[in-house]
Amino acid sequence: MMLLSATAAAADISALELSTLEIIRRLVCAMLVGGIIGAEREWAHRPAGMRTDMMVCIGACAVMITSQQIFAQYNVYGATPDPARLSAQVIAGVGFLGAGTIMHEGLTVRGLTTAASLWVVACLGTSVGGGYYAVALVATACVFATLTIFRSLQKRLLGRHNSSYIFHTKCTDISDYMAFVNGAAERRHVLVRNVNVKYKKADGIYLVDFNADFFGRDSSGHRAEFIEELCGSECAEEVHYEGISNEIGK
Repeated sequence: MMLLSATAAAADISALELSTLEIIRRLVCAMLVGGIIGAEREWAHRPAGMRTDMMVCIGACAVMITSQQIFAQYNVYGATPDPARLSAQVIAGVGFLGAGTIMHEGLTVRGLTTAASLWVVACLGTSVGGGYYAVALVATACVFATLTIFRSLQKRLLGRHNSSYIFHTKCTDISDYMAFVNGAAERRHVLVRNVNVKYKKADGIYLVDFNADFFGRDSSGHRAEFIEELCGSECAEEVHYEGISNEIGK
């Protein structure tokens, strides 16, 4: 009985030892998975493009393969290394790369979708590295659909309620004025971005331009209230605004 158990255990361990062809297959699959998602991010002009996503996915896949090989190599000597430990560190550690794609634009934050896609790509790389091709390929299709089809659906369902305006204003105290704009935006659920400030030293006046995005079914009411509050402010000397086309979901 003990001999049969030892033989079965040896067979299980040998099954974890990957051939060169299987390693190549997994790495190429990881490259394709990362390339599919990265191509969409590249097309959307996001900070992390195709090559970045491909490298993340390939790296995660290589780490997972290495984990399995370490387990197969040292288990025969009685050691019990955890084959999931290295991959867990990849998923946790990729956060620093995602954080680099998150940027402040004025009073808002952008790049969260790209940061999430990098994390997903790392997860998909570990799936491919573990040999779970079906999980990786189906998940890749779901992610790609989320970034493309559902972005269009989001625009179609919510676009009629969304609007974006660009404001051209003048003020003499930039700190008080931006604090006022920030407070008004929070009260009216407005996203302020692309803030551009120029100082005219001769006149002692700051020229402040920014975009304001209004979302949701109450966006028209919030827009009217925000404009009224901005125009009635003592912080601003002049307020001009105009509607522009708005894109969401990137």
